[in-house]
Amino acid sequence: MLPLDDLTVLDFSTLLPGPLASLFLAEAGAHVIRIERPGGEDLRRFPPRFGETSAPYAVLNRGKASVEIDLKAGDALARLTSLIAGADILIEQFRPGVMERLGFGFEALTRINPRLIYCSISGYGQSGPRAGEAGHDINYQAIGGLLGQSLKRGEPPPLPPPLVADIAGGTMPALLNILLALRQRERSGKGCHLDIAMSDAMPTFAWYGLAQGQTSGRYPEGGEGLLTGASPRYGLYATADGWFLAVGALEPKFWQIFCDTIGLEPELRDDRTDPQATRTAIAAILAGQSAAHWRDQLEPRDCCCTVVRTLDEALADPHQTARGLFDAQAEEPGGRRLVSTPLPLAPVFRDKMAALRKVAASGEDTEDVLG
Repeated sequence: MLPLDDLTVLDFSTLLPGPLASLFLAEAGAHVIRIERPGGEDLRRFPPRFGETSAPYAVLNRGKASVEIDLKAGDALARLTSLIAGADILIEQFRPGVMERLGFGFEALTRINPRLIYCSISGYGQSGPRAGEAGHDINYQAIGGLLGQSLKRGEPPPLPPPLVADIAGGTMPALLNILLALRQRERSGKGCHLDIAMSDAMPTFAWYGLAQGQTSGRYPEGGEGLLTGASPRYGLYATADGWFLAVGALEPKFWQIFCDTIGLEPELRDDRTDPQATRTAIAAILAGQSAAHWRDQLEPRDCCCTVVRTLDEALADPHQTARGLFDAQAEEPGGRRLVSTPLPLAPVFRDKMAALRKVAASGEDTEDVLG
């Protein structure tokens, strides 16, 4: 048994946050039905191609049914009424007001199914001055103060690789709140409307800066936080071959091992005296040897120092493979397979019998589901 194998999810969302949330639910046993516009959602056209479909679409949508329907059509609600009546969860990702204009708003659907948990994921939420404003991950990080934690004034800014707002601000809060709503429904018998704003979660990641600013009277600027550049014990250092070592030796015992291993001068080990001098000396030492050298020297010492892995190296890493992160595979209609998006589900909740799941063609299940 899987924890959600008695639940039905209607996924009206597109691109990343909503589909990743419904993938979590599907992997935990839920029956997920994608509601797509005629021709399929936009992500199906994103490169690179994977056989007959898109690789980005495939890794997010394995094991889900697909129904094509024009939500603007006059009979759309009537055709989906029985499906809505039997559903447990609905996920949508339109701008606020769009589902209402289409006749699929929370108030309309809760009359059909009072137990429906209706989850809306948007950039700025269903209310507030920016509710109708467009945005992407980088915009939500910017307005929430998260980008400002790592940018130094006047210096070239790096683009953050993780889509923090989409996944940690959209997918994860949606999942958390859906599970809370299911627990609440057990008691009340009623569903609810979940308003998930991706930008709401961004100040959560600035928790240390918020605490520091309110007590000291001055909020840290870019590079001034303990974990954003102020400490030589936490950061990225270049190696002789142009790659990087990630150093996180914050605690005294890890710091001591790190300093002993690289041979840092004793007078520089008290990094509170002159942090920049300590950082400069460490950078010079680490730049004198290759990444492979520091991997052999530091990683076995268990001092929170790790050579940065490329994505293909991560796929082959013995620890990652032992954890089963890359076991799940998606199969497109032509029979080709690729590793699906790894999900941090506890092993006890993973469906080991469904390691390989099909990616449905757009509208493939329309007749079966609506018929």
